[in-house]
Amino acid sequence: VYLIFCLPFLLLPVTCMTRGADLAEDGPLVLCPDCSQYRMSVFGTGVYASVSSVCGAAIHRGIFGRSGGTVRVHKLKGRHSYMSSYAHGVQSQALSHWTSSFSLSSRWSHWGGTKPNVCSDCQLDIAMVIDSSNNIGRRRFNLQKNFITKLAAMLKVGPTGPHVGLVQASGSPQTEFLLTNYTQPKELLFAIKEVAYLGGDTNTGKAIMHTAETFYTQENGGRRGHPRVMVVLIDGWPSDDLEQAAMLARESGINVFMVSVAKPAPEELGMVRDKDFVQKAVCKDNAHFSYSIPSWFSTTKHVKPLTQRLCSLDGLLCSKTCYNSVNIGFLIDGSSSIGDSNFRMMLDFLAGIARSFDISDIGARIGAVQFTYDQRLEFGLFDHPRKEDTINALRRISYMSGGTATGAGITYAIQNLFRRTGPGRNFLIIITDGQSYDDVQLPALEGQKKGITIFSVGVAWAPLEDLKAMASEPKEGHTFFTRDFIGLAEIVPAVVRGICRDFNDKN
Repeated sequence: VYLIFCLPFLLLPVTCMTRGADLAEDGPLVLCPDCSQYRMSVFGTGVYASVSSVCGAAIHRGIFGRSGGTVRVHKLKGRHSYMSSYAHGVQSQALSHWTSSFSLSSRWSHWGGTKPNVCSDCQLDIAMVIDSSNNIGRRRFNLQKNFITKLAAMLKVGPTGPHVGLVQASGSPQTEFLLTNYTQPKELLFAIKEVAYLGGDTNTGKAIMHTAETFYTQENGGRRGHPRVMVVLIDGWPSDDLEQAAMLARESGINVFMVSVAKPAPEELGMVRDKDFVQKAVCKDNAHFSYSIPSWFSTTKHVKPLTQRLCSLDGLLCSKTCYNSVNIGFLIDGSSSIGDSNFRMMLDFLAGIARSFDISDIGARIGAVQFTYDQRLEFGLFDHPRKEDTINALRRISYMSGGTATGAGITYAIQNLFRRTGPGRNFLIIITDGQSYDDVQLPALEGQKKGITIFSVGVAWAPLEDLKAMASEPKEGHTFFTRDFIGLAEIVPAVVRGICRDFNDKN
């Protein structure tokens, strides 16, 4: 006689908004409901800050979809630098540090089972720009098609996975098919094989410009929130200039990869119009976006490493998210009521916000103005293109001490910090501890008319009426207050979430 005991799983029902910090036990198996109607906050990738929604993190991780499911939660220590990424329809956010973390696994992994396969997490909109010039010729053109056919197969194209479209570069660019024309692998591979050779000049710059201007619109199948990638293949060198087209691509949030095959021989360099064309064309000249193949006859072994590079979401530096696209100005109260030690805590608070963003020459920008009755530009948006330089510049700000003329400070910051315009791109964070001696509402409205979103952060004696008068609409989402300066650190995630919410709503 065999006795078979069925051990029931002890499921802990949670809500879509339950955070990792809300769970008392380590390793519980939780049951998430349908979260398709909820907007959940997730911080990190793989390892998540405990302030994250457990269900949102599980969807981001690919353990189940928005309709819900079960997941096991493992508590971890706090850490620094939670990375942002886009996965399974969820954009996780970056966070400089948090006191505790958690990771996730499937319900079966606790008993030695296997985790679900999440390796196909490459949800990109990809434009293949192929060389169809006289330079490549018909034979190598067909080898090129074989290469991108294998590349498309490894990318695992599908309705909810990566989408691929194709443009030919010759004398004039020619769109062969758009992102949503073929979302089934077999149909896509057949469409690539049917592409006919054109001949003509190698006007790669024109093809990049054409693709950047037309390819990723929603009308042509571009998906909101999906990273944009352009893979440009070239045999030899281009006939035209690439710099202006590449600049437009970068400004449009497109990650341009340049795959150069059969580089010019030393005796051919005299015919090359611009020897630095690869460095000028790519998203960023850091070796990640340029890929060299010696010959069209040896492309097969390069399919997998190139696919892995394309699908490295953290490496897609030109994708336009709030973390790498915003201009943030800090307007800092330097009045005598604050005191030097509290002023340092204000700078720590602002440094915490700055750390959450990808500050670089092609990414987010930070600038700072300090005010009393006078105003002082501490540093501009374009003065420090590296994150560490920006943090160090913030920490070096010396305390002015004086009166409080916040309205004049707002006007000064608007005139001296913000030069670029863009939907939901410019943000002003005002931090003050008291009442202004001048009007704050009219200067704030002038800034908002110019497209600047204003967050007001009040400490101690700052009047709520002034804070709301300065803040953008809705006031409740752009106004923050803490009784003491120590409490500023707890506001950092909420301010960062607010910036990203506004950016995403307007982009």
